[in-house]
Amino acid sequence: MALASRFAPSFLKQGAVRPARGLFIRGLGLVIATSLAAAAPGIGQVQAQDALAGALQVRVKPDAQMLLEAGELTYDFDRDQISAIGKVEIFYDGFTLEAERVDFDRKNGKMIARGYVRLTEPDGNVVTTNEMQLSDDFAEGFANSLQLDTPERTRFIADRATRSAGNVTTFENGLYTVYTNAGRPADKPPLWRLRAQKIIHNQQEQVVHFEDASLEFFGQPIAYMPYLSMPDPTVKRKTGFLMPSGVYSERLGVGVALPYFWALDPSYDLSATLTPLSKQGVLSEAVWRQRLVSGSYRVAAAGLFQAKPSEFRGTSGDRRWRGAIHTDGEFRISRDWYWGWDLTHKTDRAFLRDYDSVSFARSDEVSQIYLAGQTERNALSVKAYAFQISQEDYNSAPDGHDPIGPFAKVGSSLQDKQPYVLPVIDYNYVFENPIAGGELSLSSNFTSLTRSKTDAFAFNGVDRFRGIDGTFSRLSVQTDWRRTVIDPIGQVFTPFAYVRGDLFFLASQDKNVTELTDDAFAGRFMPAAGLEYRYPFVAAFDGGNQIIEPVAQVIVRPDEQRIGQLPNDDAQSLVFDASTLFDYDKFSGFDRAEGGTRANIGLNYKLQFDSGEYLSAMFGRSFHLAGRNSYAKADLLGATQNSGLETGRSDYVGSAYFDTRHGVKLGAQARLDEKSFAVRRLQAQATATYGPVVSSLAYAFLGAQPDLGIDKPREEVLGASSLRLSDNWRIFGSLRYDMENRNVVQNGFGVGYDDEGFSLSVAYQEDRSRNNNESVDRTVFFRFGLRTIGDTQVSTGSF
Repeated sequence: MALASRFAPSFLKQGAVRPARGLFIRGLGLVIATSLAAAAPGIGQVQAQDALAGALQVRVKPDAQMLLEAGELTYDFDRDQISAIGKVEIFYDGFTLEAERVDFDRKNGKMIARGYVRLTEPDGNVVTTNEMQLSDDFAEGFANSLQLDTPERTRFIADRATRSAGNVTTFENGLYTVYTNAGRPADKPPLWRLRAQKIIHNQQEQVVHFEDASLEFFGQPIAYMPYLSMPDPTVKRKTGFLMPSGVYSERLGVGVALPYFWALDPSYDLSATLTPLSKQGVLSEAVWRQRLVSGSYRVAAAGLFQAKPSEFRGTSGDRRWRGAIHTDGEFRISRDWYWGWDLTHKTDRAFLRDYDSVSFARSDEVSQIYLAGQTERNALSVKAYAFQISQEDYNSAPDGHDPIGPFAKVGSSLQDKQPYVLPVIDYNYVFENPIAGGELSLSSNFTSLTRSKTDAFAFNGVDRFRGIDGTFSRLSVQTDWRRTVIDPIGQVFTPFAYVRGDLFFLASQDKNVTELTDDAFAGRFMPAAGLEYRYPFVAAFDGGNQIIEPVAQVIVRPDEQRIGQLPNDDAQSLVFDASTLFDYDKFSGFDRAEGGTRANIGLNYKLQFDSGEYLSAMFGRSFHLAGRNSYAKADLLGATQNSGLETGRSDYVGSAYFDTRHGVKLGAQARLDEKSFAVRRLQAQATATYGPVVSSLAYAFLGAQPDLGIDKPREEVLGASSLRLSDNWRIFGSLRYDMENRNVVQNGFGVGYDDEGFSLSVAYQEDRSRNNNESVDRTVFFRFGLRTIGDTQVSTGSF
């Protein structure tokens, strides 16, 4: 005997019972919630519904609920079977089941879904098939001809699939691939896929096993693997072998890097890589990583006993044992404070350059330890630096700049000329309350460094010094005040003032540097006051506006003291251009302090269109008005010579930037001679994106600086471009050309292919700028990657 409860649209129009919605199932029992319309149903209908509800609640379980929605519900008392028909949706403990019909077999605790079946699991996996059999708790199931898509855009397709124990799914005669293009035709095979007689996905162990597997490209098998396993797509860290990569170098031979990864704990892991090399033996590397509550750190080491050290004859790499150790980390002390380190030590200068397959090969020259904190108005940092260079010593005699005095030659003892800098302490504070209507701030710096060898060179019979043997410390403190006032007609006045004091501590300095003061302590004091004036004019027109803004700045100061008698380590780089024109002090560091009265004058211009395009430009120059010009008198290095500021009227500086808002951007900065307008310095760059082409072009011209030992101008152009030939193919290349010496410094080109979960690229590069006893470094780089499977690469060194 079968009892049916049907809710058709025509039945609704009669004002009887509305369709049953919100059916709560515990286990496989049903609690039917219905709502009555204006006209109540007949007594017979109510009795039938009550009987159905009572019968379906026999097996209700209090610990699990199921929500069912369907167009029609039927209960068969004889077979104890419930059928939901018509756009069935079942929601159970995070699962969603959609089908045209679902039959519940209450006696055996199973259900069968038929017709356009779609099962969405709590983790986001989606199973589609035409018929599926499931247990009442969804833990076990069976289906023919199904497809499973994961949130990671991976796909399993199988003739038959069985789910058991709630977490193991076995696919028979299955396919595994990835998908990224929703528009791919259904009958077109993916670029690559794994086909296997059996695919076993264990969700608890998070592993996918393949038995009798083959790798197919464009539907054709290219490799057979009797057994293969990999982490499932949800896993970010899993113990096991990682994809190998290849190495080739004339000095190293041929090698294959074999990495193994241990996921020891969610908070720490270990990886080890062995790279057998046909010429040099086995390169070993180990990396330990750990994340703690307040931060994380890494410790890595690599090394080998070289079988043929003579391959590196003439360099520091000509030794049996070579290696390096590296560690870095950062930890939070509190909300505002943190500390960290980045340290590397090598057995020789060239190890990480020669064995650049090591994971930390790019972290070899600068080591540091730091502590820093910052609040809304305070900032403090404490740092220590050490430098371990990769450049080899060389014969500098042909250059003609070896020092005249008793100092090491330019190309010798390069490592000994590098300082240890510790500590470097910077503190900045901005006072909360205005002082005389303006902002008052405090900045300070303490730096101490030690160098074991004087770094000297000679030019025109005069020794110059980049660094001096000894220990030097300096304490600098500066207070700044500034206020901005805008008058009724829009003129902007900014009065400012600062006071700076420096105290130098000189110990055990090289006595051969006679220019350096013999005083153990030396002081310097620099007060300054000034005014900056701006008057922006805005002119609107149909389609945009333009702003013209003259700017004038005057700074009054006494002369700089002790020029050439004090060391200069942090103010050696002096670049005078549009970006530094209105700096109060144009020196890059604290070791120099600009003095004398100076005026800086410029004109800003901006053109803005309503469609988004805009042009901005600036042009100006600086004038030394009174006192001694700090840039005219040379210090121990002579860093101010040929700077464009050494004369009473400086060179002209200008900049321009243009953005079309249609993929093309242009920018340039220039310094022009004060009298002839000849170009002293020019930097220009352009980037463009047009259709499938992405290009960049940069040009740099730096005039000769004879007083710094730079006899000739330097002029280079650097270009790079990438062309997408199709949706998948692209070609790319780059060129760096020395226009002064008429030779190519670097050049390279390559081709790449990117498709659904697959990438392939081959690149070739030549480099003539490295100082490693090779005239040309040639590198070939090959990369091959399958998403979720892994990437591998092969690169060559010099050959």
